[in-house]
Amino acid sequence: MAEALMRADHGDRFEVYSAGTLATRVSPLASFVMKELAIDLSGHSSKTTEALRDLDFDVVVTVCDKARENCPYFSGVGKMVHKSFEDPSDSVGSLAERQDAFRRTRDEIRAWMSLWVKSYFG
Repeated sequence: MAEALMRADHGDRFEVYSAGTLATRVSPLASFVMKELAIDLSGHSSKTTEALRDLDFDVVVTVCDKARENCPYFSGVGKMVHKSFEDPSDSVGSLAERQDAFRRTRDEIRAWMSLWVKSYFG
């Protein structure tokens, strides 16, 4: 969700990539709540950081503690940024309750990224 939100809101300023600690699948619930914002995740895939090893980054952002702890070293990184968000994939309850967990995380990520971009560009 973070990659898609960053592309949608700030793709004119950043070249955005995302990867996780494990390659799984894009959650159907993530796709559902992103579609509510007219953001289509159907072309997205889950990948690990290994797929990005040969790229140079100005900024690496981690959005959960597990990712920060397991994030590999990327040479040439100018800045490491971390903000931990609740992993909505860990939510339990009814479908509506799990959708709400994904919405909360989506909205928290979007709000934080907007503030971060403003501070990054001073």
